[in-house]
Amino acid sequence: MSEQRPAPAGAQRPALVPPPRWSRWIGSFLAHVLWRTEVIGAERVPAQGPVVLVANHTGLPDGPVLFGVAPRPSHILVKEEMFVGPVGWVLRRSGQIPVNREDGGRAALAAGRDVLRRGGVVAVFPEGARGRGDAASARAGAAWLAVNGSAAIVPVAVLGTRRTGESVNAVPPPRRRLVVEFGPAFTVERPAGTSGRDAIAHANALVRTALAAVVADAVERSGVALPEDDPQRTR
Repeated sequence: MSEQRPAPAGAQRPALVPPPRWSRWIGSFLAHVLWRTEVIGAERVPAQGPVVLVANHTGLPDGPVLFGVAPRPSHILVKEEMFVGPVGWVLRRSGQIPVNREDGGRAALAAGRDVLRRGGVVAVFPEGARGRGDAASARAGAAWLAVNGSAAIVPVAVLGTRRTGESVNAVPPPRRRLVVEFGPAFTVERPAGTSGRDAIAHANALVRTALAAVVADAVERSGVALPEDDPQRTR
């Protein structure tokens, strides 16, 4: 996302509910029973106050796995197309935030800002789509939320949900080893006299750099590699 503004007057924001306990059980089941997820650095997520989790994105289960292992209940920005059928019911009942691309994601960002102003946690995949997951690029939505929600940022590496040659829509086989590593929290501030556009651009550069570093370190420590192929060829 480029620089974003709050939802225009009259835009409908998602009706959010606090993530219920049962929804976190589902995420935990997927992460630790269906798959074998190693969690590193969860203590780095601040125990209180607004937090934006920014994670890389390679495979379909990234969101549910992150939701299941995050130490605090979280609201994840998810593309609106996923909110259909049984999956959509679970997403809505668990307080996830649909992203409508027709409005540039403004309503979703406004909803996320509301969560942060209540002292909650919002999770974003700033790459915008499933790909290599190396954080070579990042849209500015996470940075906008951090600046406008006065939130700490925690970069998160999610590894193993897709391997080289697998489709971006594939579900990993049971008991595959996954890794989720939380990096150090940091904050960004808008310097006096800086325009909103420049502040968001600066924050976004910091987000991308921090996320890329955590992903690279997690790959080296865990030995779980990022997919090497072009995701466009594996759809």
